[in-house]
Amino acid sequence: MSQQIDKATSDKNIFGFWVYLMTDCMLFATLFATFVVLRNGAYHGPSSQTLFSLPYVLLESLILLTSSFTCGLATLALRRRDKTKVLLWFLVTFLLGTIFLGLELSEFASLVMDGHGWKVNGFLSAYFTLVGTHGLHILAGLLWMAVLLVGVARHGLRPQNEHHLTMLSLYWHFLDIIWIFIFMIVYLIGARS
Repeated sequence: MSQQIDKATSDKNIFGFWVYLMTDCMLFATLFATFVVLRNGAYHGPSSQTLFSLPYVLLESLILLTSSFTCGLATLALRRRDKTKVLLWFLVTFLLGTIFLGLELSEFASLVMDGHGWKVNGFLSAYFTLVGTHGLHILAGLLWMAVLLVGVARHGLRPQNEHHLTMLSLYWHFLDIIWIFIFMIVYLIGARS
C-alpha cells in the first residue's frame, strides 16, 4: 500500500514538474517574442551583426550541448544504480555548465565594458533579458545539481535522490533546448538580418 502511495506521490510530483517546465516555456516564449520585436530596435547603438562573435557563441553552444550529453550519461548510470558514475557524469555536467555560465558572463561583461549595456537600446535590453534569464536558469540548475550531488555522495542512491536527479535531468535538457533556440534566433538569424 505504501509503495502505491509513494508511486502516486511521485507521479504527482513529476506531473507538477512538467507543469513547471511548461510555464517556463511560456516565459521564454514571451522573451523570444519580445526579442524578435525589438531586435531591429537599434536606433541608437549597435545591432546584432556588429556585436556577436559566432565562433565564441558556437563554443558556448558546444559546451552546453556536451553537458546535456554527460547529463544523459549520468541518467543512464542512475538507471543502473551506479553511484560512482552518477557522481562522475553529473560532476562533469556541473563543470561544463559552470564553464558555459562563465563564458556567458564574460560576454556580458565585455559588452557592458564596450558601452553596449542593456540601457542602450531596445535590442540590447531584449538580448540581456532573454539570455540573462537563461543564464539565471543555468545558475539555478547548477545550485540544484550541487545540492543533489552532495546528497548522493553522503547518502547514496536513495529513491528520493533518484527522483530528484531525474527531474534535474529533465530541467537540464530543457535548458539546452532553450539555448538551441537562443543560438538560432539571437545569434544566427541576428547575424544575417
